[in-house]
This record gives sequence, structure tokens and C-alpha cells, in this order.
Amino acid sequence: MFTRQPLRFSLLLLVLTALVAATSLTTYQISQRMGLTELQTTGRHRLDLYTASLEREIGKYAYFPATLGLERDVLDVLTQADDPRRTAQANVYLERLNERAGTLAIYVINDQGTVRATSNWRRSDSYLGEDLAFRPYFREAMDTGSGRFFGIGTTRSEPGYYLSSALSDDSRTLGVAIVKVGLDQLEQSWSTVEAPVLVADENGVVILSSVPDWKFTTLRPLDEGTRKSFDRTQQYNRRALQPLGVREMGDLSQGARLVQLAKQPQEMVSAYPVAGNFLAQSQAMPGTPWTLTVFSHVKPVNEMSFIRASVAGVTTILLWILASMVYQRRRHLRDRLAAREALQKAHDELERKVEERTADLSCANQQLQDEVVERVRAERTLRAAQDELIQAGKLAVIGQLSAGIAHELNQPLAALRTLSGNAVRFLERGDDSTARSNLERIAQLVDRMGLITGQLKAFAHKSSGQARPVDICQVVTHAVAILDQRLRSSGAEVKMDFPDAALFALCDANRLEQVIVNLLSNALDAMVGHTRPGLEIHGTTQGSMLRLTVRDHGVGLSAEVLARLFEPFFTTKEAGVGLGLGLVISAGIVSDFGGTLSGANHPDGGAVFTLDIPLATPAP
Repeated sequence: MFTRQPLRFSLLLLVLTALVAATSLTTYQISQRMGLTELQTTGRHRLDLYTASLEREIGKYAYFPATLGLERDVLDVLTQADDPRRTAQANVYLERLNERAGTLAIYVINDQGTVRATSNWRRSDSYLGEDLAFRPYFREAMDTGSGRFFGIGTTRSEPGYYLSSALSDDSRTLGVAIVKVGLDQLEQSWSTVEAPVLVADENGVVILSSVPDWKFTTLRPLDEGTRKSFDRTQQYNRRALQPLGVREMGDLSQGARLVQLAKQPQEMVSAYPVAGNFLAQSQAMPGTPWTLTVFSHVKPVNEMSFIRASVAGVTTILLWILASMVYQRRRHLRDRLAAREALQKAHDELERKVEERTADLSCANQQLQDEVVERVRAERTLRAAQDELIQAGKLAVIGQLSAGIAHELNQPLAALRTLSGNAVRFLERGDDSTARSNLERIAQLVDRMGLITGQLKAFAHKSSGQARPVDICQVVTHAVAILDQRLRSSGAEVKMDFPDAALFALCDANRLEQVIVNLLSNALDAMVGHTRPGLEIHGTTQGSMLRLTVRDHGVGLSAEVLARLFEPFFTTKEAGVGLGLGLVISAGIVSDFGGTLSGANHPDGGAVFTLDIPLATPAP
């Protein structure tokens, strides 16, 4: 018997561990798949935006080179190459045109590849007279009439996008007009986005990027033939073209990929991560051989999946504890019934013995003593059964308390995720002060969770904490800050209206904050899908009471919901989302303060919850 009990406990512990592990793992996998799907949708939207901005930037100059063939001075400098006056006029014209267009350079090449006129003719490193016949944009324009090319200038090593167009008269091709466009402004606008982006040409060379360190790196190894071609055309002006270090980890749907970017030795400070695991999505640029790729960091998805898996594990443990308590309660009830039956049998037997021994007067005294002894034993048995019933009642109370604690732990865990994610972003931006403030709030939430779990020690009833003067405005502000991430994601506008003088209520700050967080969370749930969600929080005094109202702009409360608003386990949420204990627990907390919590519909629409709490003088 003594060996069987430890073995049974070990088996139960092993089953619980396996159940918690399976639940956490399943929750993690499902959450990760959902997070990657959402991240993929966001990345596709970013791809479309970046592609549109690049097409718009290049499209402004698409037909610019061809229009130079309409200018007589430009054609004359090609047909009358020996006339210095024609060359000077063309140079001045191109210089003014370049200043007005905001391009890097505009120049004209004759059919032999020599620059005959250029907008930068005044500079010491002018293109004038250079032989550019080796450049691909010249040869492509001479062969097909137009050309597109991204490369680094051989004179000033300045990268740019070259647009070329052949210039012809009625009989032959006279030369080529080239417009060099800079894309630096577009790259600067990309540097402020939430995820890194790059553009690679047909050779896999990164020509544009929101991360300066990535520019002129390669997405794949270059063979010797390609490198010799670069040396011949000087497309990248003999740059080293080091690999970016992208390692494929797996393929997802719709062309998305999981990749890993290696950390660079001298990585620049960025507003977003540029190393680690990413969701890569690529899209071809229409009209060009370029490919645009967006990298979305998957670390937030993994962190959220871990938090949800942890919550699922904790919930499983609490449900296991609750089921064990229910089982123990039923067991004690069976024992109580068995004791009652034994007592009844003893009573019946005693009555039978009394009747049998009534006729025997000589043994009456002995029989009476025996009856007294039997009755005493029966009363002791009954008393033991009653004690077991009381113990079963206490266990039922502990079961209710555990269910409440399981509900109250959800809000601090969600707040921990919000504040920790913000702290990571502020640390990456170098904002130590704000990050430190978030970490202090996390410590406070952990302390508060310790207070919540400490309630399990209260065996008979739930402790309400020590009441003291509390600034109601500070408590509301802190509760709104905890739900900051959810408020911003839902787009809800929060309006708070409090008197200039501070309002102090006699209550426990941590428990009041939990009530407000629960009311705000219910309000956000009620406004899901609303076009203009909003929250209004108003504080005032009513005699000796402090009144706090929380109103949402949702659809309001139906008659059925109003009638069962504070009924335990009643909820309008979907199965598995809520237990229906939030308002019941909140009302109990407010009642412990000596106040009331009520709900109604606002005349202008939406639901409004009112808290009345005794006023208190501020602490000295």
C-alpha cells in the first residue's frame, strides 16, 4: 500500500507533464503558423508599395532622353562636331535642363561613343570628350533605339540609373542621348520603413537598399565569366561585390521563404533588425530585370508564440488542479454518504437490540450501558462525517478561487508581452530612459502576479488587500498604458476626463487596476469591427463616493445580457475565449472596497460601466 501511493503520484505527474508539453507545443505551432501567415500578408503589401514607389521614381524620366532629339542644338552638335559654338550652346542647354530636371547628368554621345556635349562641362571631371563606347547603355541604344542600365560612373564613382535613347535624322542614327538619374532620395525614404528592403539586378547584385551596408553585395555567388564581364563594362567600377550572407532555411506558400541573414562585422545602427531569421518575399520589377525583396523579421512571431504556449501550459495546469479538486470533492461526498449509511445501519441495529433486551429486565443495566456506548460511537462517526463535509466545502471554495486566478493571470501576461516588445524596440533605438520605464512596469506586473498567485494560500476566502488612499487618475493611466499595444492595433481613441484636483479612493491600487483593465478589455472586444472605436473614461465625486465611468462606442448590451451581466460563467464570447468570470470577479473586488459596479446602455449608444468607491483623503 505504501509503495503504491508514490508510484501512482509519479504516474499522474508524468501524465500531467506530457499533457502540458503537448498543449504548449501544439499552441506554439498553431500560433507560429498564424503569425507567419499574417507576416506574409504584411510583407506582400510592403512589396506592392515599394514597387510602386520605384516605378514612379523611374517613370518620371522614362521618355526624357527621347525628347532631346527634338532640340535643334543637340542634333547640330552631332552633325557639326567641329563647330565650338554649337558645342558650347549644347553644353549650356544641357546644364540648364539638368538643373531643372534634378537629374545627376545629361550628355550626348556620337555614333562612335565619344561624348560631344554634357551638362557637367564646367567641372574638372567633365565627361566631355570621353570614350564611352564600351558602356552597355550606348550599345543597346545604338542597336535597339533605347537602353536601361544601372551602374557606377567611371569618372566620379557615383551610382545611378542610366536612360538612353538613339538620336536620328531622316537618314541615319547620329548618336545617343543619356540621362543619369540618382535614386538616393528613394533609398533615404526606405530607411524609415519598418522592415529592410533591397533591389537586386539580373546578376544578383544589390543596387538599392534601405540598409547602406547591403548595397553592392551579392545575393548569390558570381562565376568567373560574370566578373570578367563586369571588368570589361565597368558596370560596378571594379567594386569587390562581397556576398550578403543570405542562407535559405525553408520555403512557404506564394513564393515566400524563411532565410537567415548573418551579422556583419561592422553593422550600422538601424531602426529595425538587419540580422537573424527573416521572412523573405520577392517580386520582379515590371519593365526591368530587377527583383525587389522585403525581409520581415520573424522574432516577434516566435516571441508571441512562446508567450501563448506558456499561457496554454499554465492554463492546463490550473484546469488539472481544478479537476483534481472536483474529483476529491466527489470522493468526500461518497465517503459522507457511506458514513451516513453506516450510521443508519448502526441505529437500526441498536433499535433492534433495545427491543430484544427489553424483555430481559435482569440485563437492562448492562444493555443500557451497551446502548450508550454504541450511541457515543455513532455520534463520533456522524461528527467525523460532518467534518468531512466541511472539508469538501472548503475544497469547492479553493476550486472557485483557482478559476478566478486563472482568469486574472491573462491580463498581466498580455501586458508583459506588450511592455517587453516595446522595451526591445526602444533599446534598439537607443532610448534607454523609455526602455527602463517599461522594464520597471514589467517588474511591477511580475510583483502583482506574485500577489495574485499568493491568494491560493487563502484557504477559506479571498483576501481583498489593505485599503489605502489611491490616486484614481494614476491607476487609470497605468491601466491604459498596459493596453497600449492593443489600443493602437485596434485604432481605438481614448478620452479621459478628470478634475484638476486629484481624486483619492479608499481601495487597493493593484486590484482596482485589474478591474479597470478588465473593463477596458471588454470594451475593446465589444468594438471589434467598429469603424470608429472609442473609449471615454470620466471621474467625478458623488457625495462621499468617487464615481468612475467607462463607456465604449460599441453596439451596447442586449436585454438578455443586462439581465445576466454579473452571472458566473455567462459570456457572449466564443467558446474557449472567456470563462464568463471577469465581471463577477470585478464586482467582488469593488464590493470588498465598500463600493458597487453596475452596467447599462449609454443614451448616445454603446455600453457604460459605473464604479462607485468610497472617497479617501490623500496620504500625507
